[in-house]
Amino acid sequence: MEKPKVQDAVAAQPEDRSVPGRLGDGPGTLIVPRGDMAGVQRQVSDRPEPDAAMRGLPGLRGTDHIGFTVPDVEEAARFFVDVIGCERFYELGPFQSDDDWMARQLDVDPRTVMKKLVFLRCGFGSNFEIFEYAAPGQRRVQPRNSDVGGHHLAFYVDDFDAALRHLRANGVRVLGEPVLRESGPSAGQTWIYFLTPWGMQCELVSFPRGKGYERETERRLWHPASPAA
Repeated sequence: MEKPKVQDAVAAQPEDRSVPGRLGDGPGTLIVPRGDMAGVQRQVSDRPEPDAAMRGLPGLRGTDHIGFTVPDVEEAARFFVDVIGCERFYELGPFQSDDDWMARQLDVDPRTVMKKLVFLRCGFGSNFEIFEYAAPGQRRVQPRNSDVGGHHLAFYVDDFDAALRHLRANGVRVLGEPVLRESGPSAGQTWIYFLTPWGMQCELVSFPRGKGYERETERRLWHPASPAA
């Protein structure tokens, strides 16, 4: 996330060519006269369903990065580099704006300050973009997996036992004991959850002999051990 200069951001906005009461052909804007929502619903529902060739993002290659916010970006970067084994590439920041750029572009409070972001590469998986923010009304409680917005990062390893010993030797809080799936589409997978120092959920996972679903199809989920497959 790089913020352009304010004047560049304004100049870069396309002209809004929307017509009141119509689905605009400008920057996605719909202006609806009061009391005419039924007509709009008819316009939307009358649109033909896209065929299979039109579904999805044109030119999609995959996930470029996963972005998440932490309480201390330097603490997080050290953990991912020193304990997990990611590689630090670059940092940016701070960013803030005197106008409504932060609200308009990022859907945060206009007075939010993005103090710093750090980009990491983690093996053959997705890159990480780690943020530290200061913002009015900021919630600083990490969501649980059962909460809306709950999430976790799963790290694939070749030697599960060695990786688990490494986490424990580095004082990482590991949750429970390893779980081995013996049946179903995930058969052959061993996993366990662990927490970062700031409470973010992560997972250690390995299935060196593949997963059960692979017996039913020639298609494969993406796998960091064979990223080009």
